[in-house]
Amino acid sequence: MIFYFSGTGNSYATARFLSEKLGETLIDITQAVEKNETEYSLVENEKLGFVFPIYAWAPPKAVLDFVKKLVLHWEKQPYTFGVCTCGGAAGNAIDVLEDALTKKGLVLASGYSVIMPNNYFVTPGVNFQEKQEEILHRAQETWDRILEALLQQKQGFFRVKKGKAAGFLTAAISPAFQCFATLTKPFYVTQDCIACGLCERICTAHCIQLKDGTPSWIKDRCNMCLACFNRCPQGAIQYGKKTKEKGQYVNPCWK
Repeated sequence: MIFYFSGTGNSYATARFLSEKLGETLIDITQAVEKNETEYSLVENEKLGFVFPIYAWAPPKAVLDFVKKLVLHWEKQPYTFGVCTCGGAAGNAIDVLEDALTKKGLVLASGYSVIMPNNYFVTPGVNFQEKQEEILHRAQETWDRILEALLQQKQGFFRVKKGKAAGFLTAAISPAFQCFATLTKPFYVTQDCIACGLCERICTAHCIQLKDGTPSWIKDRCNMCLACFNRCPQGAIQYGKKTKEKGQYVNPCWK
């Protein structure tokens, strides 16, 4: 089985490709948590995968929280792998995943990173990328290489673009991100909103609720997956002054 977390489709597209090629069940972490489904049994020779985006050079907190709650039953240690999608460097994200899985008695056999279009538009300098098709084409080539390695069940095989100062970025910047960059207060809705309710339905943290037809953020913090911003059909959701006129990104698999 392959567990995945995705806000705008990059990780979902990656996980779907691997699940189809490997014949493994695909499980949405957000939905699993919502349904309180955290206990699973693995059959012999079933692979176990975790696919997720990079948030501040680390796995999303929602993914790590899910792993902590996860209860797995197996007769033989499953072949376990991790894949992270990112706009650039992954830092030590796969190492963080490995530490979390080790506490569950799991051995991470291999790990990979996939460069995808950057959709974190609250960061200065990150805008709609003109070369999205080229980036997605290269990502497909990376998927093929990952698939080949998984079919061979390579052990201790890691192909992750960590980038410079990976240890510092994951150890220092990621906690700062959780403390200071996950506040929902900067989100607001423009007059272009048509009260379709999509943002409420797709929020991975269940932060959004329509009140009198207008989206309201009912929690102080969120996952910052930016699904609401990027997938709003009217472009009516903004985050402070950082996202205006930056465009939106949604992976083609979700269009």
